[in-house]
Amino acid sequence: MTKHQKRLSVPKSWPVERKTETFTVKADSGPHGEDGVPLIILLRDVLGYVQSRKEARYALDQGNVLVNGDENVAEDRPIGMFDIIAFTEREEYYRVFPDEGGRLALSEIDADAAESKLGKIEDKTKVSGGHTQLNLHDGQNLLVEDDEYSAGDSIVVSNDDSEVVAHFPYEEGSLVTAVRGSHAGDIGEVTEIQVTPGSGSNNVVVETDDGSFETVEEYVVVIDEKFVGDDE
Repeated sequence: MTKHQKRLSVPKSWPVERKTETFTVKADSGPHGEDGVPLIILLRDVLGYVQSRKEARYALDQGNVLVNGDENVAEDRPIGMFDIIAFTEREEYYRVFPDEGGRLALSEIDADAAESKLGKIEDKTKVSGGHTQLNLHDGQNLLVEDDEYSAGDSIVVSNDDSEVVAHFPYEEGSLVTAVRGSHAGDIGEVTEIQVTPGSGSNNVVVETDDGSFETVEEYVVVIDEKFVGDDE
């Protein structure tokens, strides 16, 4: 199986130049599906900390690069929306955040914010033992005792023990960021959720500092003011 990916066909979320070279690194299987960008692209093309796959492997073998608190990561590990990358030796911490146009960008955060990550609940199911399983946007599954969560809500999960440390319901008045579509990267408050009859997607109207926009609710993720403040 080839370890290369043509640049012209990479997902729009990948932060790579498409016309400078023919190929780039192919992401391994793992979180975030096809939208996950290989870690080496962030280390090499975005941050400039390494120049080659060999250098990336060496850096990761030292255990100073953590992804969501885990130091056992490969250079082609898929990285996606809201992942936390920590460079412990440099004391640098980043959150992967959607930028304008939907491309993934690195937003610098402090050490405390790097101890947990945000996850959007895609759906939930009842499992044996009376627990509820939450299925998050990046493929992570969590078992919780309380049934207070709904699809579309966001939770903050501790990297150490996968415990839920905060819960942000998806509802009118929620602060959200668009992660796909023409408004990707925009942040605002939900003013209206328009329920579509049948199997179609619901629409959501979001008020921003510069006006408002409308998109499908699958394209927005609930955040909170502290989350935004960490990124500024």
